[in-house]
Amino acid sequence: MLETFSQSRLQAAGSHEISDALENAKIVYFPECPIALPDTGDLENLREQLPAQLKRKNASYYPQSDQVYGLRKGTPLHSLSRRVLSNHSSMVSAFLVQTIPDLFHGAKIGTSSFRPLEERGRSLNRHASNELIHVDAGAYGATNGNRVLRFFVNINPTEDRVWVSKGSFGQLFEKYAEQAGLSGVGNDPGHLDKGAIGRLRTSILKGLSRIGLPQAIVIDSSPYDRAMRKFHNFMKDTPTFQGDPVGRQEFRFPPFSAWMVFTDAVSHACISGRHALTLTCLVPLRNCRHPELAPFNILRLAS
Repeated sequence: MLETFSQSRLQAAGSHEISDALENAKIVYFPECPIALPDTGDLENLREQLPAQLKRKNASYYPQSDQVYGLRKGTPLHSLSRRVLSNHSSMVSAFLVQTIPDLFHGAKIGTSSFRPLEERGRSLNRHASNELIHVDAGAYGATNGNRVLRFFVNINPTEDRVWVSKGSFGQLFEKYAEQAGLSGVGNDPGHLDKGAIGRLRTSILKGLSRIGLPQAIVIDSSPYDRAMRKFHNFMKDTPTFQGDPVGRQEFRFPPFSAWMVFTDAVSHACISGRHALTLTCLVPLRNCRHPELAPFNILRLAS
């Protein structure tokens, strides 16, 4: 499930080698982070100061508004976070354009976040917890079937970041669709498409985001995204699923390593680790060379 790209393999990779690995529900792992990281002093300041000043789950930079949310505005820490996270967003985006150009063409650049808190034992509700195995859904507004690509860097200088997975969305959907209340979801070919009301709602929310409310679009949804959210919640709400060791794999990401993955297609949980950078992007489904492996089409073809 882990596809490792050393510096030499990355340099020699074919035009679709990395993108095909992502589409086939692999975690693409870089033992050495392939992009330049923020200044050592800036990282040290963020690691030291963010935990005490964080007001949300993470400190997140929104490129649409060029602002960081999760911290009090007007402080030196807010300015530092904005500079570091916006620069990181640009660095990762440039790397993806170079590395997976066909897959990444026309991708929407989302939030760039700093996760400064220890994931183990955080007092978050179940649906927000990173410690419970899940597939990503519902946190970015309406994806409409487009793919959720996330790029992670462990910037803890001494400790691994530890993930677990129980396999791909396709594997888990085949096994648990009925329990999750999603069996037969594909019986109506148009079930996952937005209707007129849904399209109007999206248009209004996009308008609000353009006039100074960039987070308005996050509350948008679609039939597909609601189905994915239902499966996400089933996974997190079902102790027997979480506790079943069948198919469970553990991955350790050392300090200053990086990895990227379609988090809509790979089940995952972070069971240990603090201090990570994360960039989230939405990749158009039409770019995929293997669209049959995408959750949207798995749901559409379900019977």
